[in-house]
Amino acid sequence: MNSYFADLHIHIGQTTSGKPVKITASRTLTLENILVEASEHKGIDIIGVIDCHVPEVIVTLKKLIENGDCIELEEGGIRFQNTTLILGSELEIYDESCKGPIHVLAFMPSLDKMQEFSTWLSSRLTNITLSSQRIYEVGKTLQKVVKELGGLFIPAHIFTPHKSLYGSGVTTSLQEVLDGRLIDAVELGLSSDTSMADQIIELHDYTFLTNSDAHSLPKIGREYQKLALLEPSFMELKKALARENGRGVQANYGLNPYLGKYYDTTCEKCGLKPKENQLKCENCGSVRFVKGVSNRLKELAGSTDHKRHRPPYIHQVPLQFIPGIGPKTLEKLKDMFGTEMNILHEVPRHELTKVVQEKIADYIVGAREGRLQVKSGGGGTYGKVTGI
Repeated sequence: MNSYFADLHIHIGQTTSGKPVKITASRTLTLENILVEASEHKGIDIIGVIDCHVPEVIVTLKKLIENGDCIELEEGGIRFQNTTLILGSELEIYDESCKGPIHVLAFMPSLDKMQEFSTWLSSRLTNITLSSQRIYEVGKTLQKVVKELGGLFIPAHIFTPHKSLYGSGVTTSLQEVLDGRLIDAVELGLSSDTSMADQIIELHDYTFLTNSDAHSLPKIGREYQKLALLEPSFMELKKALARENGRGVQANYGLNPYLGKYYDTTCEKCGLKPKENQLKCENCGSVRFVKGVSNRLKELAGSTDHKRHRPPYIHQVPLQFIPGIGPKTLEKLKDMFGTEMNILHEVPRHELTKVVQEKIADYIVGAREGRLQVKSGGGGTYGKVTGI
């Protein structure tokens, strides 16, 4: 069995011809740029690009395969240099039983299956050329179609406010809106970790994923997992999520939840964090608050019994979050040591000090070992590293 790094939630900002896909994402986030960034700069073995239902993206992939830049694998997925692309789609459910909206991820084993899925979606989306669109179909029907096509179904960033399974504040159980038997894993999101999520009893049997939800090239790999697989392919990923035959998640590498944008409850207007049970912001007088993930979990918690199959959850801090590492310093590090995964996991401290100051090297090693001190974020603002 081999180990592979995987980030399964990456958006496309625009198509090759310049048309927008994910409106809020960077325009440099083209499919071609994502592949190069993941393989040459990040060192990520498996990526899930979740806008592959877009017709022009499918055409681009076909051209890359025809040109020999990519190879479609027999076991599913598309190979580019050192990285395997898993074809995905993010959709928004809001049906009669789901007063969400709720974002979900669907992954297909092959380009042909994604083409079929895109055709099926085309009559159920207002605009199939865009990302994260509301699907005018019952959520459980969507699940069945994904399964009929041999795909994977994963609720996305399940605690994030506004557009997630638990974060909307309306849903208290996945059974209210989805068929639990047709869920392959759940994605935790940037403001939660394993110990937090395992407080919810109905999640105990599901594999937890930690992904970046990248809206720009630098954000790729800010959260990821290490998988035990025979090879980096769709079928091996499917077995890993089911924890079959020695495959599985070996470790989750996610932001310390304090660094996430929605860890604490904050005032929607001015961003001040209220005191416990405070109903009105003492700073601006607003009565509207963005409920933090930590507070929402207190409402849903039913257990602190962590399942034995859980791998370690490592509070990884991306290089971009570390004080003193700007774009120029990051480029110097990559010029010397290759990929970001190598810098984060492998390069010894004494080697790092050949490129950066000792304090920055200490921060990198501290991030690697989960020793950094952080200030919590909330209301759409990231937390920040404050020391070691």
